[in-house]
Amino acid sequence: MKWHGDIRPRFRADHEVTARYLRDSRSCERLEAHYILETRLAHRLAQASQAVRHRVYGEVYRELFESITDHPQRTRNRVKDMKRVSREVARLGPHLNSQFVCLEIGCGDGAASFAVAARVMTSIGLDVNDSLVDMTAAPPNFRFLKSDGIRIDLADASVDFVHSNNLMEHIHPEDAELQLREISRVLKPSGKYHCVTPSRVTGPHDISVYFDYQASGFHLREYDYGSLRALLMAAGFSKVAFDVGDRREQVVPYFILRAMELGLYTLPRSVRARLGRQDRVINLAGLKALATK
Repeated sequence: MKWHGDIRPRFRADHEVTARYLRDSRSCERLEAHYILETRLAHRLAQASQAVRHRVYGEVYRELFESITDHPQRTRNRVKDMKRVSREVARLGPHLNSQFVCLEIGCGDGAASFAVAARVMTSIGLDVNDSLVDMTAAPPNFRFLKSDGIRIDLADASVDFVHSNNLMEHIHPEDAELQLREISRVLKPSGKYHCVTPSRVTGPHDISVYFDYQASGFHLREYDYGSLRALLMAAGFSKVAFDVGDRREQVVPYFILRAMELGLYTLPRSVRARLGRQDRVINLAGLKALATK
C-alpha cells in the first residue's frame, strides 16, 4: 500500500473532472485533508497484526467519520440515497422471501437493511461501527450486530441470504477469505451471498482517486472478476455467477467478463481512468457476484 507519510500529496491531472463526475463539491484543501487522514489510518490498519486488527477496524473508521465532517457518507443527498437503496433492494428482491433471515455485511447507515426488512422475516445489519445507524428509524424486525471485521456472531446455518455493497474492498486482504468463510458458515445449505464491489480495472474508487492510480485509502484491496471469483471459490462457495445488468439481472458467462477485463488491463492507467468515469463501463466492469453455498 502506498502511503505518503509527511509528504504533501499531489493531485492527479484529472482530479477536477473526476470531482465533477462524482459530484464532489469539496475544496482541494478538504479533499487533501480527507486523503491525508484516510491514507494514514489505512496504513495503520494495513500494518496491524491480526491479533489487534479487530479493534483497529472500529477505531480508524470512528476517527475518520468524527474528523471528516464533510465526508460524502455524512453529506449524501437524501433523495438520491433513497433511489440508490430502492434500486439495490429491487435487485435483491428476486432472491428474498417473507420467511428469510437476511444479513447485510457492512450495513453503514442501515438504509438497505431497513428497506429489506419489509420483504423478509428478520433483517440483520452488521458493521464495525453503529455511529451512522439511526435506531429510532429502524423497523421492528431489524437488529444491529457489531462485528470485529471478520467474525459474525450468529449460529451455523442460521441465515438464508447475505448481501454486501461496497464492503469487500474495505476488508484487509488477510481477513477477506476468513470473513467469506464466516459468511458461508452462517448460510443455510444452498444459501446465497450477493456481493457488490468496485472493480480494480476502473479504480481506484476511494479518496485516492484524486491522487493515485491505485487504491491507497480505505479500499485495502480492489478486486477484478478473476480475483473475486477465486476468493469466493476458495472460501467454499460451490458456484459464482456475475450480473452486469443495471436495473435488472443480466448474467454473463465468467470467461467473457474475464477476457474483457484482461483487455482493459492492456490500456494505460490514464485511459482506464477516463473509462472509469463512464457509467456504462463502470456497470460492465463493476463486480456483482451471486455466490451459492
